[in-house]
Amino acid sequence: MLKITDLSHTYPNGTRALDAVNLDIPAGMFGLLGPNGAGKSSLMRCLATLQVPTAGSIRFGELDVLAQPEALRATLGYLPQDFGVYPRVSAEDLLDHLAVLKGIAARGERRETVEALLRQVNLWEVRKKAVAGYSGGMRQRFGIAQALIGNPRLIIVDEPTAGLDPEERNRFNNLLSEIGEQVVVILSTHIVDDVTDLCPRTAILVGGRIVESGTPSALISGLDGRIWQLDIDKSELPAARERNAVIATRLRGGRTVIRVLSSEPEQCPGDGFVPVAASLEDVYFATLYGLRAQQES
Repeated sequence: MLKITDLSHTYPNGTRALDAVNLDIPAGMFGLLGPNGAGKSSLMRCLATLQVPTAGSIRFGELDVLAQPEALRATLGYLPQDFGVYPRVSAEDLLDHLAVLKGIAARGERRETVEALLRQVNLWEVRKKAVAGYSGGMRQRFGIAQALIGNPRLIIVDEPTAGLDPEERNRFNNLLSEIGEQVVVILSTHIVDDVTDLCPRTAILVGGRIVESGTPSALISGLDGRIWQLDIDKSELPAARERNAVIATRLRGGRTVIRVLSSEPEQCPGDGFVPVAASLEDVYFATLYGLRAQQES
């Protein structure tokens, strides 16, 4: 269990990135959703012991993470949003080097570890190729391989599927799902579908604060009967926003499809609207809509 209590962080320029964050994260996949600039990466950096928060505490089991960062690093796997590689070093050699840094000194054990990880992430056939020449999806799979060195009990992945094509994203998510069965895996992302597909528990972080948390099914059930949909012409959108709580729009077949949140279950917002099943994406957009409405009032 990872327990985060009243965690806050303010940067030297005065930016308050985290504001009294409280989370209990059990073993398995945990999704952390939030828009760009919400504080997700700041939270991940605190959990990975890359920066010391201004206030609060982090415990992983019996371990006080802030007091004993080296002890956590021994059992941590971390895939940051962006990571650099040596330009001419092969995946096999780079993973071997990282295994040395992770404390695997015996050559035979390292060889077995490197081979097992490269096969697990489906990179064994291109192990002699420089990582700098990998595609985006291959680099992310290499990132997972290095994060798995030493059989970590806590794995943090920050925006891992951003920029991947649908096939690579699906392959990467399947890999994450397999990994997340026995250990704590925190998936930080703004891609709602990734959390819907992978995570039995999730939280939404906005403006440095946790504004929603729970199981996706419980969060979605809170919107039962309140999501309505209508196809309109693009020119009608401003008037629709004046009349209703439009939480999301998308183009389909040259028309604008709007999704509206009604104030009460089963309350139709107007002629032509049809009720639709709520999704975690609706929870996310409805949460952001509500927060913006509060700020404007």
